[in-house]
Amino acid sequence: MAKEKVRERGILSYFDYRKKTVAAGYAIMLAVLALLSYSMIYPFLVTIFNAFKTRGDIYTFPPTLLPREWVFGNFKEGFQFVDIVRYMLNTFAIYIGSMAFAIVCIGLAAFSLSHLKIPFRQGFTLFFMCTLLIPSATYMIPNYLNLKELQLLDSYWAFWLPSAANAFWILLLKSFFDGIHKELFEAARIDGASELRCFIGMAVPLSFPIIATILIFGFTASWNEWFWAGLVISSPDKYPIATAVYKYVLSGESNNIQVNVKFAVMTIVMVPPLLMFAFLQKYIIRGVNLSAVKG
Repeated sequence: MAKEKVRERGILSYFDYRKKTVAAGYAIMLAVLALLSYSMIYPFLVTIFNAFKTRGDIYTFPPTLLPREWVFGNFKEGFQFVDIVRYMLNTFAIYIGSMAFAIVCIGLAAFSLSHLKIPFRQGFTLFFMCTLLIPSATYMIPNYLNLKELQLLDSYWAFWLPSAANAFWILLLKSFFDGIHKELFEAARIDGASELRCFIGMAVPLSFPIIATILIFGFTASWNEWFWAGLVISSPDKYPIATAVYKYVLSGESNNIQVNVKFAVMTIVMVPPLLMFAFLQKYIIRGVNLSAVKG
């Protein structure tokens, strides 16, 4: 006898799809998803293809997505007009320092709230949760004044220190640490391991998915940071890439640059975050899912 083909059971079964109402609803859902995908992907495609157009080709009407004549010299002019490499290195310096402070300070705080017997532990957790309800714009001025008193303006410390006080990352790591069985740390303590050794030797290796998720979120925040950098950084040679693009490419100070070269610069700037999300997207999904699982 021929073996029957086994069908995996999803949210909707094979027999559900045979119903006209279910099929119509499923078709509508797919159409909505297709429209949402198109609305998100289309701006990226416009930016990328405009980077290969001539100036006149961009202003033609009706507009076309693909260029009539492919021009590759726009990228060379973009590198000549803006020192993209230097500003990218500045951004990576901000990112590496911010993540170093975040992993050490936030990791130790989350581990303490999860596995150490500290007084008022639930009160601290509630306090961190309440700070998530406060808009970030309300504490921007106090942060600026504190950094001014510490004489840390116009330096990357203005990015590194605030990154060590991210309440969302603390709660995210704490939720993950709560899922690690306490018996593992109890056994390590019996063998003579200190709390710091438990954190470095056990908690950090076990929490690589959620740490990778924080690293990706931190890269996105550092790469897109332009407003805060415009407040605390006054030296143009220390600008991150987003601030440099805003001041020299998109704002009124960029009248000397052609519009097709602007698109070329923006295309270059889009490449690193797109590559990171393309290769590390699985860590975001896995890390967020694991942080929601209680052991």
